[in-house]
Amino acid sequence: MSDGGTPVVGRNGVAVPVGTQEQQGMDGFRSYEVHQRQRIGESTEKIRPGSLNSDAYRTDPYPLLAILREHYPCYRDWQANAYWLTRYDAVTSVFTDEANFERRAKRWYYGLNLPGRNLNDELPVLTAEANCYDRQLEAVVEGLLNPIGQAGSGDLVHDFTARLPLGLLVSLVGVPDDRAEEFCALYWRAQRGTSWQPELQQAGRAALDGLAELIEPLLARREPGNEEDLLSACLEVDPAATAWDVVVTLLERDHETLHGSLSNLWYLLLTHPDALAGIGNDGRLMKQAYLEALRHSPPVLSARTFTRHEVERFGRLLPEGALVICSAAAANRDPRVFADPDRFIPGRADLTQREPRGQYRADGLASGIAFGCGRPSRFPAVPEDRPRSRYALNRDVAVRASMLLLAACEDLALAPGAEPSLTALSLGEMHTCWSLPVTCRPGPAPQAVASQR
Repeated sequence: MSDGGTPVVGRNGVAVPVGTQEQQGMDGFRSYEVHQRQRIGESTEKIRPGSLNSDAYRTDPYPLLAILREHYPCYRDWQANAYWLTRYDAVTSVFTDEANFERRAKRWYYGLNLPGRNLNDELPVLTAEANCYDRQLEAVVEGLLNPIGQAGSGDLVHDFTARLPLGLLVSLVGVPDDRAEEFCALYWRAQRGTSWQPELQQAGRAALDGLAELIEPLLARREPGNEEDLLSACLEVDPAATAWDVVVTLLERDHETLHGSLSNLWYLLLTHPDALAGIGNDGRLMKQAYLEALRHSPPVLSARTFTRHEVERFGRLLPEGALVICSAAAANRDPRVFADPDRFIPGRADLTQREPRGQYRADGLASGIAFGCGRPSRFPAVPEDRPRSRYALNRDVAVRASMLLLAACEDLALAPGAEPSLTALSLGEMHTCWSLPVTCRPGPAPQAVASQR
């Protein structure tokens, strides 16, 4: 046993002085000990332990998050060993505070030391992504909407909103048509493998190996210089880039925002027909509806952040390495920031471009938080020497695709008897609409309408 003042280094690498309370005084207790003493006298009678891991939360998290936001704004979840932040100012302050908090890569949740590098922030990769999406969007949309328009019915999620991001990604990677379905299945399993569920993790690990095997021969045939191709962009960053560099780059991409926000936008528009009718052929109004949908029903409900060191904030002492869950779903409906926050109101006056501490985000992020798109960009909204941010790219793709949908499928409405809802496949995954049966009257081909504009 060590005498007072002699530090002992625990398994987490944190040195803790050991001694009696009389030797150390109350200030001698370090964060873990204070952390344990928080349980004494703490009352959270309005919420039961385990509620945040329940099916009720998975299907509709908003009632429970409202209780946390109003009564326990920094809630200590003992079962999950985490702290929950639910108020807008608290969530945004942590999300933008890189000095004290960090987000960890998706591969960290796999517990794997993958050999590849994440090249998503390299300029050639950003350029290839923006160029491919801008030039291929109409063709991909046309291919998805033609069957719905010809049949006069379909499932808007299965046939369109969930397939559009994958179709664009197939074009970006340059996967041959005969292997496109295989690639999409592997990519989807790899993204889901960051889950806490062992079966999803195991399937995800196998999917990563499958992606590397599929991409290796494609990469061998590429050369730098193609500004619409992800593999060529990776080779431009590093001529010695490997298939695993591409795999890790794909894994670390934000897939949830485009898939989930587009599905949630159309869920809200079709369940609010007056809002849909008010948009008409005005792309500006569709953009406002998209921003409001991202606020009202964000597909990425929360972000898992970790303290870099001991932090005293929100009336608590957060130990080094503490898991802090920032809830976008709760913050985006904070009545301190948004009037009537539970209502879907496209064009609402308080959907400002405000960031915490009065800053404005150049790339157009409204007050609603979209964690998947990352922190605010430091570049202008329309940069001259680089592509626009991924937030702006996702927004533009969703709005353009939605306008093409309206042009191709006139009188679009929910199918009789349809009762769509938002939910997550499992706890921690994106919260979105997974089935949206619709009927329509066929209109002109999307490509023709786009050329008229």
